[in-house]
Amino acid sequence: MFRLINHAGRACLENNGQRFDLATLANDAALSDPMVAIARHRDLHAWQAGLTGRSSDGIVDAALLHPPSPRPQKIFGIGVNYHSHAAEMNVALPPAPLTFAKFPSCLSGARSEIALSGDHVDWEVELVVVIGDRCRNVSVGDAWTHVAGLTLGQDISDRILQSTGRPAQFCLAKSFDTYGPIGPAIVSVDSFDNPDDIEISCDISGVRMQQARTKDLIFSVPRLVAYLSSICTLLPGDLIFTGTPEGVGRARGLLLKPGDEIVSNATLIGTLRNRCVRGTGAVLA
Repeated sequence: MFRLINHAGRACLENNGQRFDLATLANDAALSDPMVAIARHRDLHAWQAGLTGRSSDGIVDAALLHPPSPRPQKIFGIGVNYHSHAAEMNVALPPAPLTFAKFPSCLSGARSEIALSGDHVDWEVELVVVIGDRCRNVSVGDAWTHVAGLTLGQDISDRILQSTGRPAQFCLAKSFDTYGPIGPAIVSVDSFDNPDDIEISCDISGVRMQQARTKDLIFSVPRLVAYLSSICTLLPGDLIFTGTPEGVGRARGLLLKPGDEIVSNATLIGTLRNRCVRGTGAVLA
């Protein structure tokens, strides 16, 4: 089992709140890059197991936790992928994963501020899959073996931009700078008793808004990996935001405002704590 973090731009393994610089552990300078570390995910187990009795490089400073996969080539978002969310939005279950893109420039860290683009910005807590291998046409049965680990994310969404015109502007509405906080760590799949049944939750300024288990996914992680890899080659560090459960602001008639704190949690993965500040919106030509 391993916990891989991006601490101030360097790949580290985390153990009991202590950080261990991966390049130092492996005597390989290339492993300071979290993207290189993700591609070596099978080796991370042995390095994590060797931490016992070793002096750490210091405590983990949550303010320095950058996105654990900082430069993915691709970020997939999956819409309407919880039975509970489909019910609250009163929409039919999709026949195939409803897929959109988030641009990598939206990624931010576990304690990063979220710069709101207006008065109609929503939260969406999501389990995030981190691909570990270059792979294509992966079977459902083999899918988990190509996953480096799991992390947590918020698919922050500007609902006005999203609904401007037809078709909807999902990609842009969900790709403002800071609209993709992820972390705090990439946790290996074997850390979970059942990686298909993980609890996630989201609180807004101390009020619980979302709480669900990933067993409620319409399309499971293995099915998503198989589906996406049948269309394009997946690469180490690519991310899949797997969808959000019921409790989004749009369904509640509530939206984010400056000063709100979004606290997201997932079993074993940990906590994101992101404060909202006033930002700037889209400028129409």
